Amino acid sequence: MLLNGVNHVAILTGDTERFVEFYREVFEAEVDGGQTMGEEGKLTFVRIGDQAEINLFEVQGNTEAERQTPMFGRGRIDHLGLQAATLEAFEEIRRRLLARGAADEFVTDFGPVLSVFFRDPDGLEGEVCVANPDAVPGVTNPPGTPAARYVRQP
Repeated sequence: MLLNGVNHVAILTGDTERFVEFYREVFEAEVDGGQTMGEEGKLTFVRIGDQAEINLFEVQGNTEAERQTPMFGRGRIDHLGLQAATLEAFEEIRRRLLARGAADEFVTDFGPVLSVFFRDPDGLEGEVCVANPDAVPGVTNPPGTPAARYVRQP
């Protein structure tokens, strides 16, 4: 393959500081720098991995960050998919998302991948994925399949 991951995703926000604080506290993201766009706004580079970042734009008068519609109706970027480094990292991220009220308890078992969905402070849906240690080779599951290791037993 010629690619090995995501380099960056460009996202519009109405509040750079709030956005950066969320990604810093949940994912340990770091601000790599930024630049002003004259009176129009600013661009902030938010590092989310060794080779991945969010190019965060806060544009004066732009209200796109406020507009959220149902899945598959949100424009070209429907959601942001992030790859957790390890199962332990996935569980820590999930814990942080739950503590902030940014995710519910549900973890999807897609077969080879576990997934938890969240909403960031601007309402953008995100997903954190990790290799599933309980995967059965060749078996895939549809969306909505609960991951057994995260289902509470009565």
